[in-house]
Parts: sequence; C-alpha cells; structure tokens
Amino acid sequence: MPDPSTTYITGRIVRTDVDADDPNASAEAMIVENGLITAIGSRTDVDQPAGAKVVDVADGWILPGLIEPHGHPSVAAFQLCYAVVDIRPVTLFTADDVWAAIKKQVAAKSDPKAADRWVFANGWDPLLQKGLTAPTIGELDRVCPDIPLLIVHNSGHSLYFNTAAAKYANLTKDTPDPADGSFGRDAKGELTGVGYEVGAVKAVAGPFLASLAPKMPQLMLTYLRDLRGKGITTIADLGWMAQFNPLIQGLQQAAGGTLPVRLRTYELSEPGAKASVPLDNGDDWFRQVGIKLISDGSPWVGNIATSFPYLTNDATKAIGLEPHHIGKANFTKEQMVAICEQYVGDGWQLATHAHGDLAVDLTLDAYEAAITKHKLTDHRFRVEHGGLMTPEQFRRAQRLGVTASLFVDHITYWGEVLEDDLFGKTRGGAWADAGAASEAGIAVTFHNDGTVTPCEPLRNIAVAQTRTSRQGRKLSGGTGVTRDIALRGHTAHAAWQLKSEGQIGLLKEGNYADLTVISVDPRTAAPEDLATAQVLATAHAGVLTST
Repeated sequence: MPDPSTTYITGRIVRTDVDADDPNASAEAMIVENGLITAIGSRTDVDQPAGAKVVDVADGWILPGLIEPHGHPSVAAFQLCYAVVDIRPVTLFTADDVWAAIKKQVAAKSDPKAADRWVFANGWDPLLQKGLTAPTIGELDRVCPDIPLLIVHNSGHSLYFNTAAAKYANLTKDTPDPADGSFGRDAKGELTGVGYEVGAVKAVAGPFLASLAPKMPQLMLTYLRDLRGKGITTIADLGWMAQFNPLIQGLQQAAGGTLPVRLRTYELSEPGAKASVPLDNGDDWFRQVGIKLISDGSPWVGNIATSFPYLTNDATKAIGLEPHHIGKANFTKEQMVAICEQYVGDGWQLATHAHGDLAVDLTLDAYEAAITKHKLTDHRFRVEHGGLMTPEQFRRAQRLGVTASLFVDHITYWGEVLEDDLFGKTRGGAWADAGAASEAGIAVTFHNDGTVTPCEPLRNIAVAQTRTSRQGRKLSGGTGVTRDIALRGHTAHAAWQLKSEGQIGLLKEGNYADLTVISVDPRTAAPEDLATAQVLATAHAGVLTST
C-alpha cells in the first residue's frame, strides 16, 4: 500500500552547508517522512522505502530552499500593488518617464468617480534617473492640486508630499518630528513637503497603507507567491509592526491555511516600547524572532553616518547635499543603548540597520554594552546592510558574536554611483565587503531589502563572488567570497541568522525538506549564468510545486 506520509526524492542534490570538495557535498536521494528529511545520501545508501511516493527530479539541481534574510514583504506587498505607481529605477529609467507616470496617475485619480483618490508613487532615485531634482511642496501642489500625492524614495528613507497629503496624514506646522525622523520646514516652521528617515515616512504613508488594510491579506498573498516563484521558501520581514499581527490570520485564510513561504519577522523598535508578542510565539510557518533598530539612513539620500564627507559633484548636488556633506546617525550612543535595553532583557535578538562606518561603531558599541551587562552568548545580534563596514569592524563584530547581512546587490545597480558619485574608489569600491566579513569568521548573508532591488537571490550569490556591476565594472576595493560561502548566504547562514537552522536552510536529517530547484549547477555555473538561472520548482516539507 502507498504511504502518503513518505516521499522518496531523487536527483542532483546540492548540500550547501559543506564545501564542494567534501564527499558529502552532493547527494542523489532523500527520504521525507511527514515533511522532514529522515535520510539523505547516494541512491546506494538511501534505499526507496516500500510504498513511498517517488519524485524524480530529472531536470535541474536541488538546493536547500532559498532564504531571504532581510526583506519587507508586509510593506512590499503594498508598494508593488495595483494602487501604487511603480517608478523604481529598475522599472523607469529617465526623469521624463517618472514624471509622465506620476502625472498619468494624477489624471486618473482626480476623477471624482475614481477609487482610492490619492496618488502614491514609489521608487524615486535621482542618482539613476538622471534629471530628477527634489520637488518643492508648491511644485507638487501644481502637479496635483486636489488630491493627496506622495512620492517615496527608492530607499524608503525619504519622501515628498503635497499639501493635500499632509492634510490626509493630519500633519501641520505644529506636528513634532518623530523620534526616528524629521520633516523639512521653512523659516516660519511651515512644512516644505519633504520627510527624512523611516519615522517621517511612516507618519505620512501610514494613512495610505491603512486605507488598503482590508485588502492586505490578498495583496501580501500575491507578493509571497511571486517570491516563491523566484525560489524563496522563507523570508524575514525586517519592518514588521504590531498592527500587522492580525494580518497573519487573514493571510492564512486567504492562502487556504498554508502560506506560500515561511515568515520570520523583526518588529520595528520604538523608544520606550516593548515587543508586542512574547518571545515564545508562532510556529515553524510564522514566528517573530527579533527586533529591528535603525541607526542611520540611506546612502542615496545622504543620511548615513560617516567619518568622512560625501564627494562634492553634480550627482551629490542633485540629491540635495551641500558641499562636503557628512551624514549623521539617528540616535546618540545613550539612546541606542537604551533602545537595546528595552528588548534584550526579554531575550530578543537585535538586527540594526547600519551603513556608515560611524553607524556601525554606534551599533557595535550599543551591542557590546548589552552583551556585557546581560552576559549574553548565543545572541546572534545582526548588522544590516553594512555598506561601509570596515575589515576591523567585521573583526570586532566577530569577537562580540555579532553577525552581518550585506546588501551586495547595491553593487549590481549602483556600483558606478558608489565609486564615481558618492564615496570614491577607495571607500565606495569596498562597499558591502563580503570577503572581509567572511575572512573575519562571520556567517555572512545577503539580501534585497524589499523593493529596493528586485528579489534575486541567485544574482546576490553571483555578485558576492564577483563584485561586478550590471555595466561590467568590478569594484576597486573589497573582496568577494567563494561560491561555497556565497551559497550559504541564502541557505545555511541565513537559517542560522534567523534562529531556524533546526528547521530550514540545510538538507540534513530532522530538517524540513524545503527545496529550490534551479536550471544550472550552482557550484560550477559561471556567475552570470547563475544570476540568470531559471527556478524550476520549489518545495515545502517535500511537496514540490513547479514555478
């Protein structure tokens, strides 16, 4: 009699937790019982169980299910939905294209019979969309005089808005700046239609997001299904908020009970707050594992905390920077230590956005204070993005037990911008130095950060090795990692960072048979062939679905 609980999977199986030259690096068969791997090895060593369902993966190579360790699915589901104008530089390439798309939506939404009578545009980037200049609130009022208009920078760390949008968000000249952001104001204190940092973005964009709340389960379901089609079987949400907690039940109902991908969330920190859920929460499909802090901002808008100035040129002028501009951190050391303390005593893992070298120092100082005070060992605190993190800072992080997730795909799209426009070849060329992280002994991972770049884990793996932009420039500084290490950045290392190595990320006995099948051998394919490889199928708990 067939045994519905047992599956015998055969094919070219790649075990990414060991190096390619290890005898156990490849396998030919695995047995999956009730979703868990119970045996893996050669066909000779792993016999087909009587009555098992047989799945022969004749095409492609089988990997552990790919993991996105730093995404933003709760926000990306909104940003990429039907109601938002997609003006990202991967979609529109010129200033004229951007303004044409915005004005077209303004015309459509100005119709009194239109639904959702507001315009939300996401993806503004004057560094790649040459000719864009920062609009004033008066200019936006002329473009869109009657309904709210909001334009969010591609980084998510700044935005522009018209008078109607300020009214829609209940903002006035008397509205105080948020703790983790600020609003532009003129000499009389009036709002100038610009907001800086995540706190300001949340304050203005929140009502727009809230207006679509009833539709969010379906919007997020659509987004998660798209992620799975790109090979992602687990994603971390590094922008989770307490108000999203009820979304999970609606999402599960919309999905028919089982989510398209597993979710691990990090709740955004707030000064003086505590986590909205207990440390022991959720299950292997959905679980909050940590808390997110933001020590500085985005390199593309000038608000990362560095010990040196940005370059002074036409590009930095176009993003509104004064000559010899130096960005600053969002918090003082005392404030960062206090925010960490709000959560560490309850056992939470911390993950902190830090790009500039001073922001990394600030983050490590705050972490060290918490680690020392609470005598922490296996805390797995994280540095997120780490654009200008230096080799010595990686070594210090390793000594503290701190890990890092690097945004190497910045190199793909902004490699030339980093070297020529913002930081020069020495500093910009060493951006997201994965080789230095690995050399320091850090279990480094890679990510795409929501909608900032397309979700493309296979390209991340390639560029972590080559450090080459889409225009073919190999950055002047920094070092790449081996293919073995790069593969772990979206599998074994990512699972470990998410405190889920006992469930996912490794093809070993006792773990879920979460799998991704791709069209090339991930160990030997040329970098560009790997970056553009086709995802043929994915699996959760051994149940394969073609993409």
